Formats: sequence, structure tokens, C-alpha cells
Amino acid sequence: MADTSPTPPSPSEPDAAARDAAEARLAPLRKEIDGLDRELVALLNRRAGVVMRVGEIKREAGEAVPIYAPDREQAVMSRVRSANDGPLPDACVEAIWRELMSGSFALERPLRIGYLGPAGSFSHLAARKKFGASVEYVEFADFAAIFDAVARGHADYGLIPVENSTHGGVTASLDCFLDTPLKIAAEVLVAIHHNLLSRTPLDQIKKVYSHQQALGQCRRWLQAQLPHADAIATLSTSEAARIAADEPGSAAIGSTLAARLHDLPILFDNIEDNPNNTTRFSIIARQNARPSGDDKTSILFTTEHTAGALTRVLNVFRDHGLNLTRLAERPSQRMNWEYYFFIDIEGHADDPKVAAALAEARTHCLQLTLLGSFPQARELM
Repeated sequence: MADTSPTPPSPSEPDAAARDAAEARLAPLRKEIDGLDRELVALLNRRAGVVMRVGEIKREAGEAVPIYAPDREQAVMSRVRSANDGPLPDACVEAIWRELMSGSFALERPLRIGYLGPAGSFSHLAARKKFGASVEYVEFADFAAIFDAVARGHADYGLIPVENSTHGGVTASLDCFLDTPLKIAAEVLVAIHHNLLSRTPLDQIKKVYSHQQALGQCRRWLQAQLPHADAIATLSTSEAARIAADEPGSAAIGSTLAARLHDLPILFDNIEDNPNNTTRFSIIARQNARPSGDDKTSILFTTEHTAGALTRVLNVFRDHGLNLTRLAERPSQRMNWEYYFFIDIEGHADDPKVAAALAEARTHCLQLTLLGSFPQARELM
């Protein structure tokens, strides 16, 4: 007798039915998204048209009205965060607007940003996070070259690391501030995450290359995961990535940007011993930044080599009710046992309280130089 029982459905038929039902529900939503995308593009281009008119006015004014205005950037980002009711997180919206502002720079006048190279360094990564993908980046071999390029107008701005949360002040960059007409126009706080980059499996890695500081910041991880690999210091994390890309059996500790530029897989990310490792960068410029309402002022000064000289200067800011957020010192390089002191205070130099304190502090100093007032960086990039 023939088998007349119904043929069981093939395993793919329920999946196909579920897919077709889902596609039917998704179709009108995707159509709505397509329509919103068209509206967004139209609005973005309307905004770009206004930006181009702004650029015409700025170009006519020359350096009197800079293309990049840190106070304006601060105000725009603050309004964007206030207007964001979700569900997109603020970090996502800010990233979109930062790229939007980068495109605006390109429409007004393309900017050239100097950074400490080579390409793929953490300075390069910080510059891209700050200024986006639509500006030109120029690498320099040392900090002095960046200062010189900005002072001569060969670069519009320079990005300089000044302080690390683990290792303190970056002395080589601080020394460049001792004799320069440039101003600090903005600051950037960047979370420094180290990554192990290699085309070699972990158990076959014999050498690990990186800058000495990066090797030190990942010491515990390396001891636990690669105890038999040789740690070899290089001039930069970018150079380490270049070597690891060409040398079998080796790895590098570097940035995600270095991994992308050298086509190196990231075997492990965030391998730094201190997860809160942060570097503060200064943006140097030929122009002063205007008050934003939430500012910081950097100064350097030197005093007589007498007892209590430094205390008298610091007490001035205390007596005016001003908070100091940083104090660093460097040898003057002109006279033995003479030091320059770097301090950051909250407030803008145009604020009456800050201006009065600076005037009084000068009476206790052999020299006092205002390095710049700029919006405080409150968020990590």
C-alpha cells in the first residue's frame, strides 16, 4: 500500500516563511529610513551652503577670524548634547558632528594639522579624533619642527602631547613652550589603549616591538601572556608596527590606526596595565582662543632663586580664589638652578578675576608668559 501520509516540510521552509514575514514588516521601515536619509542629505548640504558663505567672510578677514574657533566648537557640541533626546548616545552624535565640522573646515579653507610622526602614532590618532577625516595631516620628526611649522604658517595648527596620567609631563614638548610666540588654543584628552598587532599566532611570537613607554605600560600583560618573547624598544609605536608587518614571528604594541595603516591584525586590544591611561594634548596656534565660559589658562613663569619665591606666586592665585589644575617645572636651560614653572588655572585670561591675579603674580616673577586660554576638555576622545 502506498504511503499517503503528508510529506514533512523541508527544514528550510519554516526559515523561509519567517524570513518572508520579517521582510514584509521591514520593507515599510526601510522605505521610511530611505526617505529620512534623503532629507538628512538635503539638510546637510543646506548647512554646507551656509558654511561656504561663512568661509568667504573668514577668508576676507584673514587671520583676524580663524577657520577653527575652539569656543564655537565648544558651543556647538554643548548644544548638540542638549538637543539629543536619544536613543542615540551622546558619543555617537558627537562623533557625527565632529566629522561634520571637519567637512566644514574643508569647505571654508582646508586646514593643515601638524603632529609627531610617523603616521599611525598616538599623536596622529589623537589629531584625527579631534579634527576628523577632512583635513590634511602633516607628520613631523620632533616637537620643535611642529612649533616652527605653525609659527611660519606652514601648518595651521599643531597637536602636542603635554601630559600623561601615568608618566606625568612630556618634558620634550614642555621645553618647546619656553621660547615661542604661539598660543595654546585648545586641549584634547585621549584615552590611550594599547593593542598587540601581529600576523603571527600568539604562541609563535618571539619578539615584541614598541616605544619604551608603551612596553612599560603593558609590562604585566606581556609577562603573563608572552613571558618568553623579547621586548625591543623602538623610536615610536608606528615604527614598531612597520617592523612587525615585515618580520615573521614578531608583534608590535600600537594604536588601532597603526594596525590599519600597516594592515596588521589586532590579536588583543586594550592590553595596557592601567585602563585609565590618558594623555592630554595641546593644540598650538598663532591666534588666541576666545572665551567659551568654561576655560583654562596656561602660564609659565620663573622667579628669583630665593626662599618662598614660588609660594608667593602660588598664593596670589589662592587669594583670588582661582583653582590650579596643574603644576610642572623644567630647568631654564639658560642658568644653573633656575627653573620655569608651568601652571594651569581655571578661567580665561580675559576674566577680570584671572586678569587681576596675573597682574599681581607678575610682580613676584622674573618673567611670566601667558601661553593661552582655551576651552577645558571635559570628555575623553
